[in-house]
Amino acid sequence: MSYDIALIPGDGIGPEVVDATLPILDAAATAADFDVETTRYDWGTDRYLNEGAMMPEDGLDRLASHDAILLGAVGHPDVPDHVTLNGLLLPIRKGFDQSICKRPAVLFEGVDSPLKGYSGGDIDVLVFRENTEGEYADVGGREHRGYDNEVAVQSAVYTRRSTERIVRAAFEAATERSGHLTNVTKSNAQAHGMVFWDDIVSEVSEEYPGVEVERLLVDAASMDMVRRPDEFDVLVCSNLFGDILTDVGAIVTGSMGLAPSANIDPGRDNPSMFEPVHGSAFDIMGEGVANPLATVLSGSLMFEHLGEDAAATALWDAVTDQLADADAPRTADLGGESGTEAVAADLRDRL
Repeated sequence: MSYDIALIPGDGIGPEVVDATLPILDAAATAADFDVETTRYDWGTDRYLNEGAMMPEDGLDRLASHDAILLGAVGHPDVPDHVTLNGLLLPIRKGFDQSICKRPAVLFEGVDSPLKGYSGGDIDVLVFRENTEGEYADVGGREHRGYDNEVAVQSAVYTRRSTERIVRAAFEAATERSGHLTNVTKSNAQAHGMVFWDDIVSEVSEEYPGVEVERLLVDAASMDMVRRPDEFDVLVCSNLFGDILTDVGAIVTGSMGLAPSANIDPGRDNPSMFEPVHGSAFDIMGEGVANPLATVLSGSLMFEHLGEDAAATALWDAVTDQLADADAPRTADLGGESGTEAVAADLRDRL
């Protein structure tokens, strides 16, 4: 069996973590008796600065034939974030109907949380983030630019199709885990879209009587992700709220360098995309110190999605073992002094 993976290393440290991860993916694949073939697309901000677009007009057509996409990072300090985001990442998510975003936040053994009283295994949260609409829908505009009466309108969009998809996926995961789901909205202030979301959660919950549903407003959920993260299991939330809460989750579990992400087309009509949650980190670009573990864990999620459970488990276990080993190399974000390649080489040895 062979899988054709599209690589978009992207910006900043993206190429560094992707290049470090590829031999690790190959090692896990070889051990599980399948092959990984890759096609590299050097799309990103360098292309934007040279050609005026993050990716070519036929970019989605070129990606469509691949089994999955592995993305490094997107963003550049000299280009506004809305340009880079809307030029590459969001078109891929929306164009390929990647409406389900899964982001685990796990406090691994051997990793220190900035919160007192938590040790390895105490925090294990899986966030389901609606990924193609909500607050990130490009609906709205600006009028009377430059005048005193200038106005900007940004509309959030919630469809029954996408909302039911993400809610049902979260309930399925909660059924397989501890049977507890937290629904995060802001329905006290957003009486149309968020109340609609709450209504759908209530409807779908009737299909899963074994799942206990907790309902929180996003401000309370943000507070509780710091105050009591061990009490959460599965969270389901809209695009913006999921984006914010998963950054909080990454930090309370030790580092953005440990946070993977899966952008999934639940219909499997298009390739799904896997990426570390961290950004392009231009401040450390080229220094060889970027943490590759979030990209490796994203590779684990990719193999899981492709049905290669043995390879997915091997990758996740290798990272778990490395972090639990006090003598293993680790990067500066985890309190160590090792570089990207040392961490990657140690993972290859463990595999």
